[in-house]
Amino acid sequence: METTWDLTPLFPSLESPEFQAAWEGVRKRIDQLKEQVDQKAPLGEVLASLDALREESTPLWAYLYARFTADTADEAALAKLSELEVLFLDFARLRPRLTRYLALQDPEEAGPYRLLVEEAREEALHMMPEGEEVLAAELSLSGRQAWSKLHENLTSQITAVVDGEEMPITKVRNLYFRPEEEVRKKAYQAELKAWEGHEVPLAYALNGVKGEASILNQRRGYRDDLEPSLHRNRITRKALMALLEAVRENLPLFRRYYLLKAKALGKERLDWWDLFAPLGKGRPWSLEEARDFIREGLAALVPNAAKVAETAFQERWMDLLPRKGKVGGAYCMGRGGGKSLILANYEESFESVSTLAHELGHAYHNFALARVPASLREVPMTLAETASIMNETLVVEAALKEASPEEGLLILDTYLQGAAQVVVDIHSRFLFESWVFERRKARELSPREFKELMLKAQKEAYGEVLATHHPYMWAVKGHYYGSDFYNYPYTFGLLFGLALYQEAKEDPGFAGRYEELLATSGMYRAKELAARYGFDLESPAFWRKGFTVLAEKVEELERRLP
Repeated sequence: METTWDLTPLFPSLESPEFQAAWEGVRKRIDQLKEQVDQKAPLGEVLASLDALREESTPLWAYLYARFTADTADEAALAKLSELEVLFLDFARLRPRLTRYLALQDPEEAGPYRLLVEEAREEALHMMPEGEEVLAAELSLSGRQAWSKLHENLTSQITAVVDGEEMPITKVRNLYFRPEEEVRKKAYQAELKAWEGHEVPLAYALNGVKGEASILNQRRGYRDDLEPSLHRNRITRKALMALLEAVRENLPLFRRYYLLKAKALGKERLDWWDLFAPLGKGRPWSLEEARDFIREGLAALVPNAAKVAETAFQERWMDLLPRKGKVGGAYCMGRGGGKSLILANYEESFESVSTLAHELGHAYHNFALARVPASLREVPMTLAETASIMNETLVVEAALKEASPEEGLLILDTYLQGAAQVVVDIHSRFLFESWVFERRKARELSPREFKELMLKAQKEAYGEVLATHHPYMWAVKGHYYGSDFYNYPYTFGLLFGLALYQEAKEDPGFAGRYEELLATSGMYRAKELAARYGFDLESPAFWRKGFTVLAEKVEELERRLP
């Protein structure tokens, strides 16, 4: 089986006539769009140009990013990627004018693009004068983006000493997955000491990021610092409150899981360094096995997702194995025409099978989105994980049916571990960020105050099941520095995906409607989209459906433990 992707269907090379033509095409499209907006051309013409720009630029972004992430020493791809970012600065400068142009249009005449006009009207109400918006964008390079880069660069260089060995902080954090408690505890102690040595610059960075955001939110007339995030994620405040109510109701479910885990580890309560301790033992999973298993696991409920997965293997959409110079982790990005590119770092474990199924869910989502115009394929974070959660859950369910007792325990614990992070830990992050924004309005906060707020948030989310906590999670998580309220969309995505999975189990005819939901996920606000399929996001009852799946898993873990 080929394990590297084939990029030649996109472009033969950077020097090829096809690449040059695409590059010039994008440049012309940006100029054309600028001219149309300035001349107040008919809405149909502007939308057609916007679609064409997105359609033609997608393969360029995909090709360059794929080349660079598969080989970070590919200087030519990195240089060209930087040039493309500069090219799109012209489009970024046009955005305020484009927003105001769209805001003046009649939503009734926009047809399927109605949401773009309605959102532009909403955004226009919160825009500063154009000169101030451009100035804010330019100053962010030496403001928010600079603070974010400081966090990224500083944390990438932090090291800690464990048993006399100096190692990068990421490697230290990976020791939490080791079965030996002594190793995990030493990693925790070394990590806290390392963060303490860098707490001052990181506290300045967090103060800078949240301070700038808060000032701009006030100038733009938002009622609070959460509101822009709600608009960006296309959800109502009432839907978020319903989600949070369901989360608070179900925190005891996760506390039950943590106590079961503590008992399995021979403890009364978990320490922070036990959260990722493994239960059970897995077997090796070859790539060939993973391919067949994913296809079969998806076929029963979502046949088209299985077909997309098989096509991804056949047509080499994926770069699968780790190697020197390749970035870590995994991602999926659209490359145009309903096709995708997937980067993974596959190891022969079920966790890698699950990750691959997750990324292939994004590929299925891209396949479904191909039937709508390019401008309507931008899906908010809240809905972007829908197909991935469905894929992942189907594959976990299939694996549990045939796993040995030891492997079943490992699969269940890993699944619940991930869900607990997305529900419990992210709830603590949401609380922390809310409190930081509240206090930052008055003044800067000290490292001590950030630590106190983080501990308070963790105690509220985890309850009494933890004997120790992590006061430096505000320094660990880059999301606080790169964005605002990046946290709750993950919880929304998990529970929305699980609720749809529960619906599909109860109604076999839902699979066809599910693909339509994915296809139209960039055309409606989340509340409208869900209502089209009979779901009420503003009711905690909807979110409880997702928790039903998780409760079943906790009960199964309890049955499997001695």
